[in-house]
Amino acid sequence: MKPAKISASPPSPQWVIDISNIPNVSRPTSQSRIPDPPGFGGNSNAGGGKQKAPPAKPPPSQSETDTLFLKKSWELALSPTKSLPMNFIMMYMSGNTLQIFSIMMVWMLFTNPLKAIANVNATFRRFDNERTHARLLTVKMVYVALQVLALGLGVWKVNGMGLLPNRRSDWLAWEKVRLPLEQVGVGQFFDASGGGSAR
Repeated sequence: MKPAKISASPPSPQWVIDISNIPNVSRPTSQSRIPDPPGFGGNSNAGGGKQKAPPAKPPPSQSETDTLFLKKSWELALSPTKSLPMNFIMMYMSGNTLQIFSIMMVWMLFTNPLKAIANVNATFRRFDNERTHARLLTVKMVYVALQVLALGLGVWKVNGMGLLPNRRSDWLAWEKVRLPLEQVGVGQFFDASGGGSAR
């Protein structure tokens, strides 16, 4: 009896042979690297000398700081004007019927300006110092005026929904009954003698 032949394994694919025979490639040294762009060199600049540190910027003066504070405070004071047109359009589009959406919008129109007016000093406290205190008074007044304008928008919406008691029919419980000066009637009446006569 002849021994069975053992079949040889199939040859490996070419990519397996290429991976197993990768030559040792040395990494490039720092001398052969691509040079850094101008202004980004770590050790040397384009001239090859030692890189100089940029000159330090002088700190801002007190007048420049106060001007910056006032500019930022005006930006904060005028910020409610950005939301007023959007609130007006939303109030107009929500209709005058009593529904949860319009009630929530009216509630926000009243609570947010009232909170802003109550916290006006805390809002502008970071810009307040002894040099800008007098000039911040005008900024605060403009801020409060814009919040009152937002409150007026809420009052307009409440009036459109019929919740503002500004009509005579809203106060009928306090109206006095008018006594007529004369009464006109058609029919039969009886006098004191007991006889009746018809009119």
